[in-house]
Amino acid sequence: MNKDLHSQKMRWGPEVDPLRVGCGWQPEDLDKPWLLVESSSGDSHPGSVHLAEAVEVVREGAMAAGLAVGRYHCTDMCDGIAQGTGAMSYSLASRELLAMATEMHFHSGHFDGWVAVSSCDKALPAHLLAAARLDRPAIFSPGGVMHTGPGDMSVDRMGELYARWQRGEASEEVYRYHSLTAAPCAGACNFLGTAVTMQVMAEALGLALPGSACCPTTSPSLHGYARAAGERAVGLIREDLTVSRVVNARSLENALVIHAAVGGSTNAMLHLPALAAELGLDFSWEKVRQINDETPWIVNLRPSGEHTADLFWHAGGVPRVMLEVRDRLNLDVTTVTGRMLGEELELFEAESLASRERGLGAHGLGVRDVVASVDQPLAERGSLGVLAGNLAPRGAVVKRSAVAPGMRRFEGTARIFDGQAPALEAVIAGGISPGEVIVVRYEGPRASGMPEMFYLTAAIASDEKLVESIALVTDGRFSGATRGPCVGHVSPEAAAGGPLAALRDGDRIVIDLDVGSIDLVVPEGDAGDEIERRLAVTDPWVAPERSGLLGLYTRLAGSADTGARMET
Repeated sequence: MNKDLHSQKMRWGPEVDPLRVGCGWQPEDLDKPWLLVESSSGDSHPGSVHLAEAVEVVREGAMAAGLAVGRYHCTDMCDGIAQGTGAMSYSLASRELLAMATEMHFHSGHFDGWVAVSSCDKALPAHLLAAARLDRPAIFSPGGVMHTGPGDMSVDRMGELYARWQRGEASEEVYRYHSLTAAPCAGACNFLGTAVTMQVMAEALGLALPGSACCPTTSPSLHGYARAAGERAVGLIREDLTVSRVVNARSLENALVIHAAVGGSTNAMLHLPALAAELGLDFSWEKVRQINDETPWIVNLRPSGEHTADLFWHAGGVPRVMLEVRDRLNLDVTTVTGRMLGEELELFEAESLASRERGLGAHGLGVRDVVASVDQPLAERGSLGVLAGNLAPRGAVVKRSAVAPGMRRFEGTARIFDGQAPALEAVIAGGISPGEVIVVRYEGPRASGMPEMFYLTAAIASDEKLVESIALVTDGRFSGATRGPCVGHVSPEAAAGGPLAALRDGDRIVIDLDVGSIDLVVPEGDAGDEIERRLAVTDPWVAPERSGLLGLYTRLAGSADTGARMET
């Protein structure tokens, strides 16, 4: 027994040992280091439904390495199932809830370290926040990705197919067929949405084993990584390799470089600032802008590109991208293996890369079809555009890799909608004209919990008349599947007195992705002064009565530019 371990110090209570034995622990387990295996296992969606099996494999590896293991779980919600309904307002709130549940499980169980087993949009970010908050030894075992459905269909394309069906451009038979086959097995949705992006971020930060993000769920490698994570946990505890020794300003910078190179979801720009805040690190939006301006976009994945995330894993995954952009990375940061990132990349290149690539041959593809070189990138600049201006004094984001070249500068006439539902109705009904800027306000963290607007963006993207002739601006956020000129996270939000609250139908708005600006323009005088004048005579937003989790979250949520965390 190591009496210096936290778990052993907490055994003084006469109830502790008998209650652990009552859970199935053997008497000899009590003297071992105690490991929490925290998962989002449950029937909430395909990305969590298979995680109980992964938990057992992690447990086997950890026990073989000499640890006592407690299995706890708190399942997540599915943004896809909640999409387009009032339930979507619970999405960001669920991140906070899962982080708190993990915090409670760890502290109340007196554990010495933990393994996070999660796959998707809010569970994996929640576990990242919890890892930072706890700052104890931790390792992530990502839950992998599903296969593509028949007809090369993936879930990200269902929104556009639905919009075409609603407009009479696709048959009900075709729609119904794909609605039953687009998610053919367990795993995260098979495109570069938020789930896949956050698996990539966990590995890029150094918290997941090299090569483990985005593994196909039907591959034996998924459970191989899970067992290895359990085995590695004992070393983390013995070395006291806490999260703050792995995640620091330099590893966070690495994650931003990889995000730019892969073309990741804009939702990562909520989760990474929140993670930085938990660790007491500065999160610089100017640094985000600089990295994206200097890092080429090289990963050809949907929705901005052609291929699916399982093929990304076969192409070498995160290590392949890191090898391509290694000159831009801080290679001297420690990873969860205990080795430096540079050492890990050398090992992966020597031992694993060639065997991975053979999996692409079955699809008639080569590595460069999925991961381009920096010399011949998909685009010279990274995926994310950071905007600022008189409409977004504290910033806004756009996935510029999903924007057509001709839309990089857009000037249009504002159409104002207080909430996304009336905006979606207008798009579906053909009530939006080319040259307009749809402004959806009062959808920020304090106003409504900041729900995604996937159906609205999908309806625009599927309309050939609108997709390259209008823009969307909101203080809400978007699905990782979003395509087109969609500017989100406008801060401060309208409910907090932000400039969007001052806009009127017919206002002229200029968006320039190359300059990085979003502004109201007025025919005479200063637009900033005009915004201030209007805000002074605009009635303050009145929060609706809410109780429970959503009421708590909307009362305490911070601004999107700082991660929309509950500020307690």
